[in-house]
Amino acid sequence: MSKRINLCSGPRNISTALMYSFAQREDTKVFDEPFYAFYLDKTGKEHPGREEVLKAQNHDPQKVLEELLSEAADKPVLFIKNMAHHMSLLDKNLLAGFAHIFLIRDPKEMLTSFIKTIPNPTLRDTAYKEQYEIFSYVKGELGPEPVVIDARELLLNPEPVLSEACKRVGIVFDPAMLSWGKGPIPEDGVWAKYWYDSVHQSTGFDPYKPKNEEVPDHLKGLLEECCFYYEKMFEYAIKAI
Repeated sequence: MSKRINLCSGPRNISTALMYSFAQREDTKVFDEPFYAFYLDKTGKEHPGREEVLKAQNHDPQKVLEELLSEAADKPVLFIKNMAHHMSLLDKNLLAGFAHIFLIRDPKEMLTSFIKTIPNPTLRDTAYKEQYEIFSYVKGELGPEPVVIDARELLLNPEPVLSEACKRVGIVFDPAMLSWGKGPIPEDGVWAKYWYDSVHQSTGFDPYKPKNEEVPDHLKGLLEECCFYYEKMFEYAIKAI
């Protein structure tokens, strides 16, 4: 295995589509949120399919990583899709040896989608703070500089943004990454039936469509907090050409 790539995303983003994109590469083995059971076990959070997830995955992060490396041993590239809040509880030593991609999204667009499921989210629910803390650690302690992909920039022009991201993590862009067949893929987590309907209907990155919904007044303070962390990471984002 020559390259290990870790994707760190927040909720209500296009992280599953990005995982599907990497899954189209013949040289790559992808894994879907392998530390989800560890997170649920550690926090006691109630999520759809909680018991299924707890049964499906090992709860020991070190053993999870060992299993991933073993399963992907015959592929040159390992790609792990992770959620920032899952990663925030990990021993940071597990982050070493990976090229890191941070997938971010405009907080206004994320929140107006997120509140349809969780009406009164907290800052921790949005994972912006956790994502920024991991970004800062990777940037300051691990090197090389982490790659940042903004969802809007990617949807505006998928090929140049993906091509540049691949270049920065040290792999060659593959045009196969731009499309996939409808329906699930074998690598989907057991929670896919609760969350992945839209990506299962897709055949590639959908064109960007601006959202005109407003964040409710009682969440304006939360929006400001999220924007603080988002803007610090957006400064490093690959811009659409």
